[in-house]
Amino acid sequence: MSVVYILTNESMPGCVKIGMTSGTVLDRILSLDNTSVPLPFQCYYAARVEDKAKVEKALHTAFGDFRIRTSREFFRIDPYRVKAILEVLALEDVTPRNDDAYLPEDKVALENATKYVRRFSFASAGIPTGATLEFSKSALITCQVVSDSSVSFRNSEMSVSKAALQALHELGYEWTTVAGTEYWLYQGETILSLRTAKESQADE
Repeated sequence: MSVVYILTNESMPGCVKIGMTSGTVLDRILSLDNTSVPLPFQCYYAARVEDKAKVEKALHTAFGDFRIRTSREFFRIDPYRVKAILEVLALEDVTPRNDDAYLPEDKVALENATKYVRRFSFASAGIPTGATLEFSKSALITCQVVSDSSVSFRNSEMSVSKAALQALHELGYEWTTVAGTEYWLYQGETILSLRTAKESQADE
């Protein structure tokens, strides 16, 4: 099977790995898990394609300006932007629906890391209270910002990550943890992208 994948890692916020494999994505994630990376990789999106080498090269070329090192497949970019292109070239979405391949201690480490990432304010991304957010995997799923750190989803107030995880479960994903800022959109852009842009402006 020819697969191109987009991986994220909580220990490398703001970075994605764009690669390809002839095996399963979970097997590839496990092969990347080594002592030099404190947390396991997570698959943001993976697709079966006709020519994985050609598609991977096209993505690397399209996002070349965001590449961290020419000898590595890591890019400092919002994974949603890469997914938008890969979806057009995809024959089939093969994003893993569960994270059963992770060891129990890996899941605990990811959950703890995600809890830390959740500590953000919508103001830091320029998103006002009352704003409606759209889920990246389905425009039919939305939530509303009710405070500077929480949203209302399915009539309950919760963190943006908890809302994203619940939305994923509704879509059939059995994941145990997720970074919500990568999955909710405001005016067509992810919270992650908006926050990064605002932080960049502040640094200028």
